[in-house]
Amino acid sequence: MAWRGLHLTQPSRLSLADDQIVIGQDDGEVRLALEDVAWVVVDNPQTSLTASLMSACMDHGIAVIFSDSTHTPSGVTLPFHRHHRQADIATRQVAASAPLKKRLWQAVVRQKIENQAAALDVVGAGGATTLRAMSARVGSGDPNNVEAQAARYYWGKLWRDFRRDDSGDRRNKLLNYGYAVVRSGVARALVASGLLPAFGLKHASVSNAFNLADDLVEPFRPFVDILAWQTVGAGAPCREDLSIEDRRAMAGVLLADATLTDSTVSLLGATERSAESLSRALESGTPAVLILPQVPR
Repeated sequence: MAWRGLHLTQPSRLSLADDQIVIGQDDGEVRLALEDVAWVVVDNPQTSLTASLMSACMDHGIAVIFSDSTHTPSGVTLPFHRHHRQADIATRQVAASAPLKKRLWQAVVRQKIENQAAALDVVGAGGATTLRAMSARVGSGDPNNVEAQAARYYWGKLWRDFRRDDSGDRRNKLLNYGYAVVRSGVARALVASGLLPAFGLKHASVSNAFNLADDLVEPFRPFVDILAWQTVGAGAPCREDLSIEDRRAMAGVLLADATLTDSTVSLLGATERSAESLSRALESGTPAVLILPQVPR
């Protein structure tokens, strides 16, 4: 079972040999079994990959994430088919009723806000009780947009002088890096469960190939927030670029602990189990079987 990620910040030559990823760098060579790897972040433009390795990554369901010139993840490769009931599951997904999708979105938003409250507890900020009260007010489909109200309150408590739309702020750079990695992990899990990432519950942009991933990723975001806060602290705005250490920290967010029902799993494992439960929820027509990650307390 895949359990590890690979973050490449130095010029590398990636190839395939004996069902292993061969990583060649100036100081030597490292090999990793493909079956152990869940995601690869290519964070250096002087990295080359062979076509045979990319094909093998798709066969093993490995998400390969590429960064742009600013070292921000900008794209991900995913396999076409990863489930033996692909067509059947996709058909049920597309045919899901509006009331069911609204109730599923309600569950997603409620858990996101609960996790935001837990994140405030983890970093020692106040306001968790208010957020939990907001979570209880989320209705089917979130018609009153409690999600946005909670977000405004949450960011004001998590960091002072913080604006989520300030792309130059180091804190936002950390968040965006981590969100991209988690989004890729969620998309990987959706594909593995036979779901189509383009068809969402709430998100429905005609230009977005990851609408469903952008739905399901919401309860995972506070895990990234905690890691970013632990990396940068509670300071004021900072215009610095992300260091290699910053990027390495955020690239490892899928290894963070999460709680599912009464067990502790990695965030990577949580993406897989949440995607599987979403598939079951769409098939059974009830949101009661949807399992979403909780921030450990």
